[in-house]
Amino acid sequence: MKPDGSASVLRMRGIAKSFAGVPALKGVDFTLRGGEVHALLGANGAGKSTLMKILSGAYETDEGTLEIDGKPIVLRSPADAKRAGIHCVYQEVDTSLVPHLTVGENIMLDKLASPSGDRWIRWGALHEEAARVLERIGLPLSTRRRVRDLTLSEKQLVLIARLLAEKAKFVILDEPTAPLSLEEAETLFRIMEGLKRDGIGVVFISHRLPEVFRVSGEITVMRDGQRVWTKSRGETDMLEVVRAMLGRSFEEEYPKMEAPIGDTLLSVRGLAAGTKVRGVDFDVRAGEIAAVVGLVGAGKTELSRLMFGADPAERGTVTVAGRQADLGSPAGAIASGIALVPEERRKEGILVRESVLHNLSLPILRTISRSGFLSGAAERRHGNDTVTSLGIKTAGLGQLTAYLSGGNQQKVAIGKWTATDAKVFLFDEPTKGVDIGAKSDIFRIIGQLAQQGKAVVYLTCEFAEALGLADRILVMCDGRIVKQFKRGEATQEDLLYYASAGREEPS
Repeated sequence: MKPDGSASVLRMRGIAKSFAGVPALKGVDFTLRGGEVHALLGANGAGKSTLMKILSGAYETDEGTLEIDGKPIVLRSPADAKRAGIHCVYQEVDTSLVPHLTVGENIMLDKLASPSGDRWIRWGALHEEAARVLERIGLPLSTRRRVRDLTLSEKQLVLIARLLAEKAKFVILDEPTAPLSLEEAETLFRIMEGLKRDGIGVVFISHRLPEVFRVSGEITVMRDGQRVWTKSRGETDMLEVVRAMLGRSFEEEYPKMEAPIGDTLLSVRGLAAGTKVRGVDFDVRAGEIAAVVGLVGAGKTELSRLMFGADPAERGTVTVAGRQADLGSPAGAIASGIALVPEERRKEGILVRESVLHNLSLPILRTISRSGFLSGAAERRHGNDTVTSLGIKTAGLGQLTAYLSGGNQQKVAIGKWTATDAKVFLFDEPTKGVDIGAKSDIFRIIGQLAQQGKAVVYLTCEFAEALGLADRILVMCDGRIVKQFKRGEATQEDLLYYASAGREEPS
């Protein structure tokens, strides 16, 4: 708030940003006024995170200007942004706090780091000042407690208290309710109201549309690196927001290969771990492709890792063909008939410094070996067959996988499992970073697996792909399956509505 009591105004005009020649932002305008909560919405890749990283000083803009109260500002670092009164609270609160220090010390960390010429720190006064800040936001927390002993929501509120102590003018809250319970989220909303009363402008990034309409005065929707529109809450509704985020209907035809669907092959019951996966139940039949769709943070990747034994489950079971799977390790899951093609293929799906040949043969070394010796002829025969059947474009079997295109790397990540005894195939964001031609090939491969009687679980945030490929769609939100649709029953708007924590039937 300005000295005359009026609200400060922050404006971003014509913001453009490219990475390796690919535009991420294309002339975006965004205005935030003190004393308002302005929601910034968009599907994955819309550009909202890039825009906020420019505002918080993490990125420099290629084009465009920023100003506060009509005066230009230049942000080359997060420190520049903080000096301008712009602060960001990320989901990963632990990276911004010092766990072995007290609540009071963390709130007054800026003063501790640069005591204004004082030779000695007056600890009593510091804790008194921190207590006054906590009182302002209504948080009954002792300033003497160690931050390492706090809950996640308490740590988040300590960060907000620090913003008040540092006299923030504008605050970016990036998915602040994602890790919170309903009760904890209510506390946060109350504090956001307090920030508004103090004249602080809040950018609220959230995938939960009911929360957006509850706390926000203004709503901006981005898509494909551009601002679609900005409207006041009363001028729009959730369905219009969903349509704006998605754009026109997706017209491209995805090849759906018909496959006979048999008996239940995969059963998941009560699978849970922390707040990411909260008691998931579903079945998949032989020959069926079941898509699990959700936004970033919904818990899809965590679910796939639990089913593959990569992370320990707190409770729940997975059965394959009526036998309980061993989820103690990936090796146990593989022995139980489960294969995973992970989202991070270069880190977890392939060995980038090994050849195409060796990547494809890794899971079947025992079957192509005799008396402990690898049969080079059998390995090459298998490699050639897999490259041909999957359409892997490579200079030769000896080429390092690091030098393949993203789509061909993904085909290798899939191809290494096709000669195994796997009955269940888990695909986590399998088309991430691949071109449209490779996508078509990947869909064909998945369709062939279904025709072979495999159970396929396709985890994705690309709703159009799920609609085109899946026999059944499970919508995941906040670690739970919240809605199911049979093929042909849902639209992209329906999926995004439930993935965004919508509870009532859209009209």
